[in-house]
Amino acid sequence: MSGPITLSLPERLRQEFPILSETPYGKPLVYLDNAATTQKPNAVIDAVAHYYRHQNSNVHRGAHYLGDLATAALENARDSVARFIGADREEVIWTRGTTESINLVAHGLRSQLRPGDEVLISSLEHHANIVPWQQACAATGATLKVIPLQADASLDLTDLDQLINANTRVLAVTWASNALGVVTPLHTLIARARDVGALVVVDAAQAISHFQINVRELDCDFMAFSGHKMFGPTGIGVLYGRKEHLNALPPYQTGGEMIETVTFETATWNQLPYKFEAGTPHIAGAIGLGAAVEWLARQDRSAFLAHENDLRDYLTERARAFPGLRIIGDTADKVATLSFLLDGAHPNDVGTLLDQQGVAVRTGHHCTMPLMNLLGIPGTVRASLAPYNSRDDVDALFTALEKAARFL
Repeated sequence: MSGPITLSLPERLRQEFPILSETPYGKPLVYLDNAATTQKPNAVIDAVAHYYRHQNSNVHRGAHYLGDLATAALENARDSVARFIGADREEVIWTRGTTESINLVAHGLRSQLRPGDEVLISSLEHHANIVPWQQACAATGATLKVIPLQADASLDLTDLDQLINANTRVLAVTWASNALGVVTPLHTLIARARDVGALVVVDAAQAISHFQINVRELDCDFMAFSGHKMFGPTGIGVLYGRKEHLNALPPYQTGGEMIETVTFETATWNQLPYKFEAGTPHIAGAIGLGAAVEWLARQDRSAFLAHENDLRDYLTERARAFPGLRIIGDTADKVATLSFLLDGAHPNDVGTLLDQQGVAVRTGHHCTMPLMNLLGIPGTVRASLAPYNSRDDVDALFTALEKAARFL
């Protein structure tokens, strides 16, 4: 008599993600665009649907049953996120995503920047962690500086003591590059920033689904991430900030929930976290994000990372053996992402041919135009993996590339 069938990690996970059963163009879906957005498990889909079916109301001020249910669900989600990252609930601010979170901090810190001050970012940054600091520097007279790259697209810290110096007021850096998957030496950068008293802002959009994060242990001042890159809904994200820094920042938007008192002459602000949450929040999105972090908390995150690292290594091995393929950012310390070019082929053409075979990748500059300019390329093809992907998905990618190469 045979025993129970033991499913592999990706086989088990795929049962929880209904969209992975879709068949684009009649082909089995091979979803390799997780750096852009991850798919959603039933736990998240059900939580959002439950809110709209059974709890739908505005929050915090409704003197009725549904209002109480909705408020409790929203604040329970905040508690879940706080536990997930090791923060206090007052330090968890709902935003629309990483972009709004970074804009909130960069706008608020304008009041603390002066001519001669320096803001340091890296060459790997997404536009969302470049342009807000450009604007802050333009408004205050501060100077924006950039950590350079080494030949393998990892950060060059040769002159770190000069890059982070007595004039550095803010270090704003990604934990993992969305375009290349390169992981930055974040702990080294933060330690140096602490030596000079600089504030640390971490873009964790790409790291949050891969690494177990504790903001206290990391010792950052602010951290931003998006729900849709960690198996949650779109349009919702989080800004974590230390209480003392959030209390010191001016509001980013005004009106609604962030108000304590108002006269026609003046206004005072609500306590944290509501000080930065003007208007009706994305209630369903926050509830869905809470469900996503609770789902993640139930998983074996160490097994997730080990599986992803295995996929990364297998993906890299297959890529290095593929004729005419050039890996962009071929460094050891990466998340499970492959960014590449095929000789003589435009990335968009490659992506189109892969799509026709059911393989979903992303092409272009990935909102990192300065990085692409440094590398001297127009963009890349990017395949990015999640725990529900398997070696079969990697094989499907290269089978599709072999077919595509015949037409390029």
